[in-house]
Amino acid sequence: MNKRFIGTAFLGNALSTALLGSLLLPPLAFAQDEADDITVEIPVDRPTPGALITNEGALPLDDLRTFADVFSQIRLGYVEEVDDSTLLEYAIQGMLSGLDPHSVYLSKDDFEDLQTSTSGEFSGLGLEVGMENGFVKVISPIDDTPADRAGIQTGDIILKLDNKPVKGMTLNEAIELMRGPRGSTIELTIAREGRSQPFTLTLERDVVRTASVRKRWLEPGYGYVRIAQFQRHTGDEVGKAVNALLEEEAIKGIVLDLRNNPGGVLRASVDVADQFMDGGMVVYTKGRMDNSQTRYNATPLDILDGAPIVVLINGGSASASEIVAGALQDHRRAVVMGTPSFGKGSVQTILPLSEERAIKLTTALYFTPNGRSIQAQGIVPDIEVERARVTAYDNLPRRVTEADLNRSLENANGEGDAPDRSRAPNELLSEDNQLYEALTLLKGIHILGMYDED
Repeated sequence: MNKRFIGTAFLGNALSTALLGSLLLPPLAFAQDEADDITVEIPVDRPTPGALITNEGALPLDDLRTFADVFSQIRLGYVEEVDDSTLLEYAIQGMLSGLDPHSVYLSKDDFEDLQTSTSGEFSGLGLEVGMENGFVKVISPIDDTPADRAGIQTGDIILKLDNKPVKGMTLNEAIELMRGPRGSTIELTIAREGRSQPFTLTLERDVVRTASVRKRWLEPGYGYVRIAQFQRHTGDEVGKAVNALLEEEAIKGIVLDLRNNPGGVLRASVDVADQFMDGGMVVYTKGRMDNSQTRYNATPLDILDGAPIVVLINGGSASASEIVAGALQDHRRAVVMGTPSFGKGSVQTILPLSEERAIKLTTALYFTPNGRSIQAQGIVPDIEVERARVTAYDNLPRRVTEADLNRSLENANGEGDAPDRSRAPNELLSEDNQLYEALTLLKGIHILGMYDED
């Protein structure tokens, strides 16, 4: 599935993004300009064309003649004149699109977008989308964006854009229609599983500032860390978030929320897993090129010093999210809860063709520490919990207990008055049942740990 961001920084002709759903493997050196925080890719150890021919054998001359014949026929006979450079660009796009959904050609605009994509700010709707069966499918809305606030969900199918049918459009054409300046509006006609009729939503484009990491307390001692996407400095941000919680009080357990996180930079996923591991392998990659054979290990010192972790995932958790969940699961460092993840286990490398153009090529597959390939399989949670709307059943006025009976005996330990058993409805249960279950599990693990200490 071709995956794309809806936003200025992610809306070129063939951009799949370095942040969302695509991992960047570094056979490239990254030279960063500190003044404007723009990343420049410099190829390292790229094979020369001659080396490619030597390694793989002679080029197929007959097939090249066929290509030249087709090229000539299009130049001479197509109903409209197309210049040679445009035709060659189309040919490159065709070669890459025939490989897999994530290998794409990056035009000048695409390449510029990619180099600024990790800044975490762009203008648009805040959606990552793909093309499936001729329609635009929502991979994931980004937290606190126009799409998220409008209630768009993972799996929604976009049928029309401003009343124009999407069927028959390319992904690029659909994305071009969704582009626009801040404050402008667009109407989306959406089909959703479980609803018999499509419905329309009007969204106002805005500047999307994606907060990579958020944190809060669920209850005293039980923290919550949400990673929306994996940017360059996400590992450091997670460390700062956990340390900020630790400064307030001791942590009995943490929920690490990776739901609807479509991935990002490979190094960032390693850095995040490293925060919670006391050494050991995080992930390794396999590919045909020597620099595609890599292993990434965590450093000693677990920031939580062994406190329990529950990782939440769902069908919108992809790529870098799956690396973190898989590593913590394989090392039995965390309990993974939720629903199976997206299943994107491939790594893309940016190979510049010039200062203005590049290709994004799938060069490797990644594997969890135990050797599991996530490609097209995903991470299966240890405890499967579907997202559901839950209403507390036992939310009636307080029932009569022994302490309420006339002439009831007092507590033998002299505890005094009976405790107040009245309680307010559990808001977390009704708002997010998966998070409620994760918190409940953390409490259970903590209680058992207290017994172990005794």
